Amino acid sequence: MFNLTRRAFGVGLLAAAAFAASFGTTSPAAAQDLKAFNIGYQKTGLPVIARQQQIIEKALADKGVTVKWVEFTAGPPLVEALNVGAIDVGWTGDAPPIFGQSAGANIVYAAALPSNGQGEAIFVKPASPIQSLADLKGKRIGVGKGTSAHNLVVAALEKAGIPFDQITPVYLSPADAAAAFASDQIDAWAVWDPFFAIAETRYQPRVLARSSDVLQVNTYFLANKDFAKAHPDFVSTTIAALGDAAKWADQNRDKVAEALHEVTGVPLDAQTIAANRTKFGIYPITAEIVAGQQATADRFFKLGLIPKAVRISDAVWTAPGN
Repeated sequence: MFNLTRRAFGVGLLAAAAFAASFGTTSPAAAQDLKAFNIGYQKTGLPVIARQQQIIEKALADKGVTVKWVEFTAGPPLVEALNVGAIDVGWTGDAPPIFGQSAGANIVYAAALPSNGQGEAIFVKPASPIQSLADLKGKRIGVGKGTSAHNLVVAALEKAGIPFDQITPVYLSPADAAAAFASDQIDAWAVWDPFFAIAETRYQPRVLARSSDVLQVNTYFLANKDFAKAHPDFVSTTIAALGDAAKWADQNRDKVAEALHEVTGVPLDAQTIAANRTKFGIYPITAEIVAGQQATADRFFKLGLIPKAVRISDAVWTAPGN
């Protein structure tokens, strides 16, 4: 079983630090010194829409700052980049900030977004003898360590009455997991869109559980803690701009898949599947949302998946004046 220790997280931080040096990041100094605003995103979701529509660029046009977009394949490396200041803000699923906070990452929760819901699942190939979650006992499940899919696996097994230590988690990036799934090196795969949607177009897999079946969670817009303190106006303006992007997406459902495809290069058929089941929105982090995220963090700590217990409320950012 993988345990994310401070040392393991630190290895990722070294990689993120190297990335920061090569990317030319701006430390959170005075507002007039800020030249670039660096946003981390993944291959689907609201930030991709915002990028395609240039909504954030328009909202910050009078700031004289260049908006730079940095793509990540998963949430954990995005959190690592946030921690070292390689990016200023970014979007991930529910689990990455928990793993990051437990390892001491310099991050805050700035806003909440809808769950991956229907667009994240545990699945097997159609010919697999695995018919249900109960059949996963003793099997190899490919999943990204510290990702929202990791939480899905934990919660789904718990619901099925299978102790987590009775499966073999194989921790892989989405690209490596795709290769392992194709070559039958793993028995099942847990992943989110658009990777789930791509697998659907290729394999027509048997879905054992979706996040919406076993979890009531959110995804999150995060910020580097120092950046949010130094530049709260950038964070607030970006959250408002993402709200505008959500409205555009809901009003232009027929154009969402093309927008996602244009930015990410993911095949249009897969992005169409992903877009059709995506919920768009962004909203403040309420006490109820914090309680739900805390329950997830407590579950991870109980299983020994994070090195220390965390208090989610300690990392919630509050905009000045609120």
